[in-house]
Amino acid sequence: MMDPRTAAHTLNQIAEHLQLRGEQRFKSKAYEQAARALLELDTDDLAALDRDGTLAATRGLGPATLAVVRDLNETGESRYLEQLRSTTPAGLLELLRVPGLGTAKIHLLHEALGVDSLDSLESAARDGRLATVKGFGPKGVERILKGIGFVRGAGTRQLYPRALAGARALLQMVRAHPDVVAAELAGSVRRHHETPADVDIVASTRADPRTVAASFARAAGVRDVARGESASPAITYVDGARLDLHVVPESDYGVALWRATGSASHVAAVEALLGARGLTLDGDVVRDARGATVAVESEASLYALAGLAFVPPEMRESLAEVDAARHGPLPALLELSDLRGVLHCHSTWSDGKATIAEMAEAARARGWSYIGITDHSQAAFYAGGLSPARVIEQHDEIDALNAASPGFRILKGVEADILADGSVDFADTVLDRFDFVVGSVHSRFNMDRTTMTDRVLRALDDPRLTVLGHPTGRLLLSRDAYAIDMAAVLEKAGANRVAVELNADPHRLDLDWRRIPAALAAGAIIEIGPDAHSTSGLDNTAFGVGMARKAGVVASQVLNTRSADDVLAFARARREGAR
Repeated sequence: MMDPRTAAHTLNQIAEHLQLRGEQRFKSKAYEQAARALLELDTDDLAALDRDGTLAATRGLGPATLAVVRDLNETGESRYLEQLRSTTPAGLLELLRVPGLGTAKIHLLHEALGVDSLDSLESAARDGRLATVKGFGPKGVERILKGIGFVRGAGTRQLYPRALAGARALLQMVRAHPDVVAAELAGSVRRHHETPADVDIVASTRADPRTVAASFARAAGVRDVARGESASPAITYVDGARLDLHVVPESDYGVALWRATGSASHVAAVEALLGARGLTLDGDVVRDARGATVAVESEASLYALAGLAFVPPEMRESLAEVDAARHGPLPALLELSDLRGVLHCHSTWSDGKATIAEMAEAARARGWSYIGITDHSQAAFYAGGLSPARVIEQHDEIDALNAASPGFRILKGVEADILADGSVDFADTVLDRFDFVVGSVHSRFNMDRTTMTDRVLRALDDPRLTVLGHPTGRLLLSRDAYAIDMAAVLEKAGANRVAVELNADPHRLDLDWRRIPAALAAGAIIEIGPDAHSTSGLDNTAFGVGMARKAGVVASQVLNTRSADDVLAFARARREGAR
């Protein structure tokens, strides 16, 4: 019997092999899409779905991917995957995770130096052989070594959207168990951590928790189980996903959900406050000074016992949230529904995949009343940056679309490069044509801290700059933030009334949520931008909202909770006030 997770893992492996072979990207994407589609199926028997026609009708499965699944159903193996494996050293797949190593470079290093694994790549970098290969000088070698460090440091960590998708599939499986009364995500996924390493799920039952937990440990697709006899097994699946499952009696559910959500430091802080009130935690049970069990119906009840207001899961990182909760209810955090539009979006005019009309319609469908189109400026030639003449043409198109769509507004924006000397790309006369300007660093990341800081500070003095885009330049699990004095940058942004972006692209999530309180304290306002390069990219916005909630952000502190007219007024005041 073939289960969806095992089949999806096979499809993802095929996608990686196709990518490594340099096949056109649409081919590997088809296998990735099919894998996602399988994970959404509520079954442990794909063969049964194939027999009744459900599999063939599943959106996301095409003839080639369906053939692989049928092969798996019939034999338990994929002949296509084995064919790909026979011509590819297994270690080469791991090299795809190294930042800056594309398929062409991997093949070059394999042919020139026999590099076929992460270890052999590191050896070649350290013993000097890598520097002898054309295209790899001393700085290139340094970047490769740093990339290897990223891969090893990341371990099983994943970007949030991928972790969330896997977590939801596991949660659906747990909730479908006949003896499970309730189940919820916990751990780093529930706290909206940028790069979760595993999935925590808490489930309540009226049956024996150990028996229920053991049934999941024996399920299809399981590769390994730790603490298999416990009601809290750690289950590893064939695709490497790890589930920490906590099965508890109904009476313990509230405390168990709170404890498994974490973080460890938050749990310790609340536990200390319970102790000060004569209460102790015995596993998932609260006891009073006499050792008697204290009924806890929910997480909110537990916080009340500790003398605290309810703390939303995203905030539970033991920074300032526990102290804040001691002084009464926390402010209502930002909700996705509070946003009235989005400002950082790309179209086919530069490196986007959808037209302006398509992006606008997708934004309207999400309930927003405006979208800001911010295609790249001319310095970003590699991304199809706009020349001044094309800016005029684009604005003519936006005017026509706005005239035909009353009730929805397309704002004329640009993502202008902050150049090496701190000037904002485009002449002032061109920048003046835009409703607002997002300024971002896209080059020369290796400047020293003082030079990079001076570069950005100078840009913040430009009265035409409305938003500082992805302020630290980080790429999660791939590239560190560049060296910069963010305290000085945030102070200047607040003083000059420049909005600071929380870039919601899950690869960035930049500004880091940990720095947002300092930005707000400096008087800056936050803009949540999806950095969308397609209509589906608009959904990045939700990830940005999750990060803002971690920082305790409320709606009034976010620029795009305002109307389009108010956003334009903000940009106009910035220009007029700074002159």
